[in-house]
Amino acid sequence: MTKKELRALMRARNRSLEDAARRRASREIFRRVEALEAFAAARTVGLFCSLGDEPDTSEALARWGATKRLAVPRVEGERMRFFRYDPRTLCRGAFGIEEPGPDAEACDPRELDLVIVPGVAFTPSGQRLGRGRGYYDRYLSQPGLRALKVGVCFAHQLTDTLPAEAHDVTMDCVVSDAGA
Repeated sequence: MTKKELRALMRARNRSLEDAARRRASREIFRRVEALEAFAAARTVGLFCSLGDEPDTSEALARWGATKRLAVPRVEGERMRFFRYDPRTLCRGAFGIEEPGPDAEACDPRELDLVIVPGVAFTPSGQRLGRGRGYYDRYLSQPGLRALKVGVCFAHQLTDTLPAEAHDVTMDCVVSDAGA
């Protein structure tokens, strides 16, 4: 399958999940992330504000915010940066995603210990197919970024192979509701 075909297939599968099933799967995904040694050791965690067809991060943001320094991304033109998470400053940004507002505190990429990365599809070995704009690939390939990269997805988003290109950044591990 081409990247375009895979994106359409996964988008349809994600949208076919009933709300209760999506919430259960999302809880399991983030429970498994919390069980990682790297999560326990992390002081600063990068986490995304989810779209309706991604694992729901709302509970993880609320729970982790009590014990970790959290940073969430904001798209700025062709690039993406992470900012300290403060739910009071969030506003609708690029592509309808909740993002930190203009007064948010920037988070230097070197401060991140762990980055949770969404994707359209993943292989168990860490290859990732994103939405096609390259924001995460550009961000994660910055010099100085040392964070462990954890891809998160629903079990049906795991596939044996993906079309890959030289600029695609591989995850250090992938966590789904079926395991890590």
